[in-house]
Amino acid sequence: MSLFGNLYVGASGLQTGQNALNTIAHNLSNQGTKGFTRQQISLTDSLYNTLAVNSKAVANKQVGSGVTYAEVRQVRDVFLDKTYRQEAGRASFYEVSYTTLEEVGTLLGELDGESFSASLKDLWESVQELSKEPASSVTQGLLVQRASRFVEQASNVYTALSNYQDNLNYQVKQQVDKINEYAKRIFDLNESITKIEVGGIEHANDLKDERNMMLDELGKLGNIEYYEDIYGGLTVKFEGRILVNSAMTFNIALMEDPDNGFYTPYWEFDAEKKPKNGASTYDPRDPGTYDLDIDGAQLYDMTMEIQTKSNTDVGTLKGMLLARGDHRANYTDLDFEDVSAYNDNISTSIIMNTQAEFDNLIHNIVTELNRVLEEAAEAETAKFPDSTYLRNADGSVIQLFARKSCEAYNPDGSILREDLSRVDDDGNPVKDSSGSRIDPTSKEVGNLVYADTLYTLGNLIVNPDLVKEPTKLGFIKSDNKEDFAIATELQRVFDKEDYRLNPMTTTKANLMDIYSNIVSQVANQGAVFKSIYSNEQSTVTSTDNARQQVLGVSDDEELQNMIKFQNAYNASSRYINVVSELLEHIINTLGT
Repeated sequence: MSLFGNLYVGASGLQTGQNALNTIAHNLSNQGTKGFTRQQISLTDSLYNTLAVNSKAVANKQVGSGVTYAEVRQVRDVFLDKTYRQEAGRASFYEVSYTTLEEVGTLLGELDGESFSASLKDLWESVQELSKEPASSVTQGLLVQRASRFVEQASNVYTALSNYQDNLNYQVKQQVDKINEYAKRIFDLNESITKIEVGGIEHANDLKDERNMMLDELGKLGNIEYYEDIYGGLTVKFEGRILVNSAMTFNIALMEDPDNGFYTPYWEFDAEKKPKNGASTYDPRDPGTYDLDIDGAQLYDMTMEIQTKSNTDVGTLKGMLLARGDHRANYTDLDFEDVSAYNDNISTSIIMNTQAEFDNLIHNIVTELNRVLEEAAEAETAKFPDSTYLRNADGSVIQLFARKSCEAYNPDGSILREDLSRVDDDGNPVKDSSGSRIDPTSKEVGNLVYADTLYTLGNLIVNPDLVKEPTKLGFIKSDNKEDFAIATELQRVFDKEDYRLNPMTTTKANLMDIYSNIVSQVANQGAVFKSIYSNEQSTVTSTDNARQQVLGVSDDEELQNMIKFQNAYNASSRYINVVSELLEHIINTLGT
C-alpha cells in the first residue's frame, strides 16, 4: 500500500475513535435522563483494495483501507422489555382492584366520622327498647328518629359508592385519552425515525428512546404487542387490534350511556353507522342522522374470565372498567334464583357487587319492618273489622318506611307490591330477547310498574307522617292493650337467620351479621388483591432492575471504554505522524 493510502488508514482510526468518544460522552451526559438507553458503537473493517486476483491462491491479494463504525446501536434486551411491559400492566390491573376495595372498605366502615354500623346498631337497639314499652311515646319517637338516621347514613354510603363509581368513570375517559395521545406520538415518531434511518446510515436512537417510553406507558394501560419493520416504523397492537402503524392511527372512542353517563370504549374505525328512523342513507358528518352500533367494536369482551394465562388481567383501563361496572346496582341485581345472571352481570364489579349487597340489606330491613306493621294491622282488622289499629284516616296501613317517587298503595288501598316490576301480567319473569331479565330500573318495561315503586336506596324515606307525629304508631290494640307481640316480631326481623349475602353464598345469617359479612368480604378480597399486587410489583421491580443492568449507563464501563478509545485515537495519531515523517524524509531525499 502507498504511504498516502496509509494516511487514510490512520485518518479512519482518528475518525472512528472520535465517534466512539462522542458516543461515550453522550451516554455519560444522559445518565440521569429518564428513558435513555445506553448506546454502543460497533466497529468493522472498511473496504479492501484488491491488488491481484489469483485463482490458485487461498485468497486474493488485498490491502485494507482502515476501520469504520458499522452502527451506533441501543443496548436493550427484547425479552426483558416485553416481560416488564406485560407485568407492569398486570400489576396496574390489580392495583386498581386493590385500591378500589380499600376505598370501598373505608366508605363502609367510616363516613364523615360516623360509621353506618353505628346507625344500624342504634336502630336495632330502638327496637329492643320498644319491646319494653311499645305504647310509650318515647320509645316510638326513638324508633322513628333512629330509622331516619339509619336511612340517612345508608343513603350517604350508597351515594359515596356512586360518587366513587363516577370518579372511576372519569378516569376511564382520561385513560382512553392517554392511549390515543400515545398512539399519535408513536405515529409521529415513526415518521421521524423512518426519515432518518431510511438511508441505512444514521440511527435515530434518541427518538427510539422516547418511543420505548411510550410503549412502557401503554403497557401499563393495557395488553400490547408490537414489532418494528425494516425502515424503523413500529406497529403496536392494543388488546389484539392495531392501534398504530407506520401508515395511520386507529382511534379509541367512547360511547356515553345516556342514563348514567358511563363510558364504553370502542374502536371508532370498526363501529357501524346505521341511518336513524328507518332512513336509507345518512350523513357521516352529521351524528344526528345515524346511530352507532358498537357490537363487535368494543375494546374489551367483558364476559371473558379474568385469568393470567389468557392475559385478561392486564392494564389499568380494564381494571377501572371492571371495578366501575356498567350501571348503578341495587338489590334487584341479586337474582337468587339465577346464579349465572349474577356471575355475568355484577359479580366481577367491585362497586356494583357492594352496591347490590348493601342495597339488599337495606331493602330487607325496610320491607321486613313494614311487613310486620302490615300483618299486625291486617290481623287486627280480621278480628275487628272496624279497627283503626295501625291505619291512616283513609284506612291504609301505616308503614315505617315509604318511597319518594310513588304512592305506597294501589287505588283500592292495598299495598303496592314492588315485585310487579319483575313480572308480566301473568306473573312470569320479564326477559329481553337474549333471555336476560329486564332491568327493573328501566322505564321501558311496557305496562309494568316503574323503578320508583322499589324500596331501594335513593328512593327511600321514613314515613313523613311518622316523622311529624311518631305516636301515630300507637301500638294500642282495639282492646286497649299494648301490642307486645308486634314488638317481639320487630325484634325477630333482626334476629332470624333467613338472609344470604349474594346468590353464590349458601350460608344464611341475620341482618346484623349480613352487614358484617359485607365488610368482611370487602376486607378479604382486598387482602387477596393486595397480595397479588405486591407479588406483581416485586416481579416488575426485579424485571426492571435486570433491564436497567442492560440498558443503563455504568460510569465504570463508560470510563473504561473512554480510556480504550482515547488510546486508540492516540495510536492513530502517532501512526499518522510516522507516515508523515516517512513522506517528508522521502520528499526531502528525492529533492536533493
